Amino acid sequence: MQGVFGVFGVFIGTLLIGLREGLEASLIVSIVGAFLKRNGQTVRPMFVGVGLAVLLSVGVGVGLDLFAASLPQAQQEMMETIINAIAVVFVTSMIIWMNGNAAQLKGELEREARQAVNRGGAFALAAMAFLAVLKEGFETSVFLLAAAETSHGNRWFAVCGGAVGIATAVGLGVGLYYGGLRINLGRFFRVTGVFLVLIAAGLVLGALRTAHEAGWVSIGQQQVLDLSGWISANSVLGAVTTGVFGIPADPRLIEVLGWLLYAVPVLVIFLWPARLAAAPRARGRLLAATSVVLTIIGAGLAIMTPAANPSPSLRARTVTDRSGHTAVVSMVTGPHGRELTVAPQGGSTVHHIVLVPAGDQTVDGVPVQVWQASEAAGADGAPEVSLNQLLSMTGGRLPVGLAASRTPGPFQGQWSTTTEYTVFARGDSVVSAHATSNRTAILTGGGLVGAKTVSLGGLATDWSTSGAEDHSTAAEIVAGDRNRGERQLWNVWLPLVSAGFALACALSAIASVRVDRGHTDERKSIDGESHRLGSVPVS
Repeated sequence: MQGVFGVFGVFIGTLLIGLREGLEASLIVSIVGAFLKRNGQTVRPMFVGVGLAVLLSVGVGVGLDLFAASLPQAQQEMMETIINAIAVVFVTSMIIWMNGNAAQLKGELEREARQAVNRGGAFALAAMAFLAVLKEGFETSVFLLAAAETSHGNRWFAVCGGAVGIATAVGLGVGLYYGGLRINLGRFFRVTGVFLVLIAAGLVLGALRTAHEAGWVSIGQQQVLDLSGWISANSVLGAVTTGVFGIPADPRLIEVLGWLLYAVPVLVIFLWPARLAAAPRARGRLLAATSVVLTIIGAGLAIMTPAANPSPSLRARTVTDRSGHTAVVSMVTGPHGRELTVAPQGGSTVHHIVLVPAGDQTVDGVPVQVWQASEAAGADGAPEVSLNQLLSMTGGRLPVGLAASRTPGPFQGQWSTTTEYTVFARGDSVVSAHATSNRTAILTGGGLVGAKTVSLGGLATDWSTSGAEDHSTAAEIVAGDRNRGERQLWNVWLPLVSAGFALACALSAIASVRVDRGHTDERKSIDGESHRLGSVPVS
């Protein structure tokens, strides 16, 4: 049942996309075709241009999909983020443009077709149709690809939904072309436009989530809502909400803010009634006031949001060796680069170990840098060792190749010890660290036929950090990152977004004032001309 509803939601979402975008392209073709038919021109060059545009649009979509699939997982998330962002820009510009220019669309297309016929005949007409349809086709390909990328494994159903929507749009276009079909296009574009805005808002949300998975966005990741009980995946409501509008059951703070900051302004602009549209001067004043309010809000967020709590001092960690002795280890930058300092508690000597980078890992969800060092010690054992002494060094087990009956000892030994230091650090904070030694001896005599190298294990001075404290340290780092990210969201990024909206309102206000001045100057010119004509003396 869950799969059926999930497929239904994805299918309906891409069907709406294909229907809306496809009908725009079909309208272009039907308007131009009807114009050519009325003027006795052939429509064959137009269909050649349309066919080439469709093929190129499909090629762009398939090429982007294949390219994204060939990337590693992290880069796939980056590519999905970019595709979603491009799709949002395309659909937003298309919706707003169509909302303001739909009434003039027919006249503009017929004028362009007339110019194409007058300029170059068939070739110019094919080029005009190609460019007109290519824009719609490219937008459709990117929008459908973005929807398919966020379809949660139902890519083919997303493609089928888009294909059905486009096929339906083509059928409607044929009906419009032959005049047997009448559609209230204004109402159609208004209703589908609302759906497309909500779908695009879902793409904004999806882009923010894939950006987080790609490592681009780390702020505002705390879950603010739990919608699992309301939009259950095994219900029609859940399928439509998630599959069509891309709203997950566990939205994060940055995703909710992104959804609201996109959907609310675009819906207000799109649905604002024409009869309530303000005059240029009043609109300029309203936009200027809005710009001031947004500036004040942004400044207030930047100034009044409390600063992030300082990160706890996690640089030093306590380690314990096999004998129970403790020491304090920390990461510092010394004259030779990164160093690990080991200071035994109660002692006065500090051991400095120069480290080298050894890659990156993740410890309890915390990305860390791995640092390593190796130190070799000289002879540290007696030149002569008995079999019982070897037994005590190895914990009661003789090294392979030695036996009391065949090699009773004593042996002559040449000793060497190597200690490996490994540190997992986040900056100067030690998340985990350990020192492991390996003691070897080259034995001769004592019944041995020749020299034999044996490993005698580690030393009592081997140390490590506590596993429980490692988890606690990682949790503190995660909490500190989350706290800094949340504060950064409220006192840096949201003020910047507010400033961006304020700047857009200010520029729109300036444009409205210029339009109003232009109208005023035009009226003054007309009034002056009328006054001059009215003042001419009659002889």
